[in-house]
Amino acid sequence: MGEGSSPAPAPAPAKVYYDGCPGCAIERRKEDSTGIPYRELSFVGITTFVSSLPITSLFPFLYFMIQDLRVAQREEDIGFYAGFLGASYMVGRGFASIFWGMVADRIGRKPVILFSILSTIVFNTLFGLSVKYWMAITTRLLLGALNGFLAPIKAYCIEVCRDDQQALGMSTVNTAWGLGLIIGPAIGGYLAQPAKQYPHIFHEKSIFGRFPYLLPCLCISILAILALISCMWLPETLHKHTNLEMAVDTAEASTTQEHTESPKKSLLRNWPLMSSIITYCVFSLHDTAYSEIFSLWTVSDRKYGGLSFSSKDVGQVLTVAGATLLVYQIFVYRWLDKTLGTINSTRFASALSIPIIAAYPFMTHLSGVRLGVALYIAAMIKSSLAITRVSGTSLLQNNAVPQGQRGAANGIATTLMSLFKSAAPAGAGIIFSWAQRRQHASFFPGDQMVFLLLNLTEVLGLLLTFKPFLAVPEHYK
Repeated sequence: MGEGSSPAPAPAPAKVYYDGCPGCAIERRKEDSTGIPYRELSFVGITTFVSSLPITSLFPFLYFMIQDLRVAQREEDIGFYAGFLGASYMVGRGFASIFWGMVADRIGRKPVILFSILSTIVFNTLFGLSVKYWMAITTRLLLGALNGFLAPIKAYCIEVCRDDQQALGMSTVNTAWGLGLIIGPAIGGYLAQPAKQYPHIFHEKSIFGRFPYLLPCLCISILAILALISCMWLPETLHKHTNLEMAVDTAEASTTQEHTESPKKSLLRNWPLMSSIITYCVFSLHDTAYSEIFSLWTVSDRKYGGLSFSSKDVGQVLTVAGATLLVYQIFVYRWLDKTLGTINSTRFASALSIPIIAAYPFMTHLSGVRLGVALYIAAMIKSSLAITRVSGTSLLQNNAVPQGQRGAANGIATTLMSLFKSAAPAGAGIIFSWAQRRQHASFFPGDQMVFLLLNLTEVLGLLLTFKPFLAVPEHYK
């Protein structure tokens, strides 16, 4: 060999898999197969959909529930109390999400997922039996605090997919989640107050007449029972290696296989992670406020700038928007992510949301078919754009950390997002009540002010997707 020749590169260390380790089994399967993990993603989609249903299922009947609980003294005050009840779930989740993320990193994704679905079954049913305002808030608070689902499922969908399939995995979670957030209100709208909506089926003195909001909650709980049974076959993805002393050690797959262990960074000092989480939180604040305002605006009287819809009408709009999400996820999102990239697709979706939000208050001048067409189209496009933004920022978060920190990272994201989302319904309810009392103001009267503030939040989120604020993880460089 001549003096000028460069030394041959060292061979890559051989990969090592541990027998009995569920994480290694998943890594071996990903290495041996290039196919899409349809079975695992099906479980992910089903459990995510069911877990998200209770979050927004109350919105179509929230206005009427506050009336029945007789806590508001005036009609204009209903939005105030509705906001705090809508926020209670997010407050509970905000306090507990980091804990559930750390538990998922310690004992595995599957146990936390199972427990979260079980808590949904119990406390969602109890919420439907609420006859006092304090009982409704308490059950929603516990429902949020004991549902640690979101952090482990986001880590799980990344871990069962190869690198080129991660967009599909994350979009499955976010589409199922978004679908649940949209179908949930549809269930609430169709099934709440059944003795009034379907008097020929449900009698006023029946259990559903005495508890007018039990039926939608009970239906969701039954779906959760089916999801709980189905996810018994969900394979674990966390690495668990048993050494000669029988101690259990968890490690990142690539780290284990190469006989090296990269030091774990402090998550709070990981700016690619934290910048994407903050952006994600701003978009979540917007989306939650939008969900509550849309439901309150459509059912409020036209004299207050609303559309005078029934809860059933709102349910129909949201059902169509939910069906659009499924089509979008299957046929459009992967192509958009591949064409524009994760960051640019997020920016595109955020920018396009702004004119759609701005158009809503002017729909009060429409009626009949023209109103229906405009409202349905706007709701369908808005829901698809929201999923694009959330999927993009979630991908950035999960690729900014190794597997051993992924549950905790998603826990931090869920906690901060929940705090933002807990502020959103309360703030939206207060602002909505205030806006209804200023119908004749000269500066953005009535609901125009509500939608203006929604758009300002969207603009802030869009700005946060650019440098110098957003730091891109190495995975995307």
